[in-house]
Amino acid sequence: MNMTEEMLSPTSFARQVNDQIALAKAFVVIAKESKNLQFAWDLSAQIRNSQLLLSTAAASRRPLTVLDSEPTIRDMAVLLYQAQQLHYDSATMIMRLKATIQSLEAQMSSVTEKSAKYAQIAAEEVPKSLYCLGVRLTTEWFQNSELQGKLVQRSHAVASKLTDNSLYHFCVFSDNIVATSVVVNSTALNSKAPEKVVFHLVTNEINYAVMKSWFAMNMDNLRGVTVEVQKFEDFKWLNASYVPVLKQLQDSDTQSYYFSGHNDDGRTPIKFRNPKYLSMLNHLRFYIPEVFPALKKMVFLDDDVVVQKDLSALFSIDLNRNVNGAVETCMETFHRYHKYLNYSHPLIRSHFDPDACGWAFGMNVFDLVEWRKRNVTGIYHYWQEKNVDRTLWKLGTLPPGLLTFYGLTEALEPSWHVLGLGYANVDARVIDKGAVLHFNGNLKPWLKIGMEKYKPLWEKYVDYSHPFMQQCNFH
Repeated sequence: MNMTEEMLSPTSFARQVNDQIALAKAFVVIAKESKNLQFAWDLSAQIRNSQLLLSTAAASRRPLTVLDSEPTIRDMAVLLYQAQQLHYDSATMIMRLKATIQSLEAQMSSVTEKSAKYAQIAAEEVPKSLYCLGVRLTTEWFQNSELQGKLVQRSHAVASKLTDNSLYHFCVFSDNIVATSVVVNSTALNSKAPEKVVFHLVTNEINYAVMKSWFAMNMDNLRGVTVEVQKFEDFKWLNASYVPVLKQLQDSDTQSYYFSGHNDDGRTPIKFRNPKYLSMLNHLRFYIPEVFPALKKMVFLDDDVVVQKDLSALFSIDLNRNVNGAVETCMETFHRYHKYLNYSHPLIRSHFDPDACGWAFGMNVFDLVEWRKRNVTGIYHYWQEKNVDRTLWKLGTLPPGLLTFYGLTEALEPSWHVLGLGYANVDARVIDKGAVLHFNGNLKPWLKIGMEKYKPLWEKYVDYSHPFMQQCNFH
């Protein structure tokens, strides 16, 4: 016997038993909703009997006969008749099932929304240990004049390196001292010529003393790497008359969107409302030539990366007169332009190929000579001003980056920049070959929610032996 054919045959007893089971299951739901638990239990018990009959027939590989099925079909028919007498008619059943489905969908939507909200909150939290470290380093900086003098002396000694274009220049814009230290440490330890590596760190006023204190205390452990620390508040050209993001921060609608969350009745997901997307440290990547006017080439690193190979070869890559060297991300699960931009907007639709290959921020080689020549910052300003109402894109710095560097990006070999360690499973072989590992996503390695299997790749560059790290319970 072919059981599938038997179940599909309109004249078979197996088909009749199966139809009864389907109807009975619907009545069980309604009976439970009506608080008729005894009847729901009787139906469930009979459903099990009917399922056992079908299972036995399938195992014996013979069709059900009248003799086999008549008692079971009769008993179920009695219960189904009782259900109809209890006003569980078809119309009532359909309406109640619809109501049940709608209720479950609403519950699922609510749970999904809450889950996303709590995950976002967890990703945005500042760990107590990181806050503690910042306080201790700031206190140490202002109380320890010897430490300040050591940094001043070191700064004078390496001043010429900061503008020497024969060296390897890297920039990191961050307010996270532990993450930044990992970027610097991992680069230093894996560099073949650390004495030629120059790190330009830019932070904010709050973390300026923190960064200076940490690197003044640990400069002897960096194998000769030069570290410069600046704060963006010192850049006089960085003002609302020049920078669209700063101008937008003065707009009441923008403030309401990012800081109150009430202007669209909560329709916009919480991740789009994160004020960090207006952070100047986030947008400073579009002003690298202004920040470093004497430099010709720069490698930009996000603070959530780990360097595990020598990066000196990046500085000899020919970008073919392009401005941005980046790893493309349009393969596998990553996206093309239409995933980031609003192609219902005529301005986007008329200027950009929706299937153009996207690329990643996090490890980028920038030709600053070509950047200045092509006025790339001006292009960024144009698109940022066009998006004041957030109709071109909603989230982050990558969409304006895709617009700004459209037609100006040279694809790099994928092993230079491996992405996904902050949200996805990444092939171990890909990780092993990767020069820069990027923990992009919410699951950062310094957070409790970070992916445990990838944390060791990051933690091996954290100096847990430092007294301040131990006092602040970093582990």
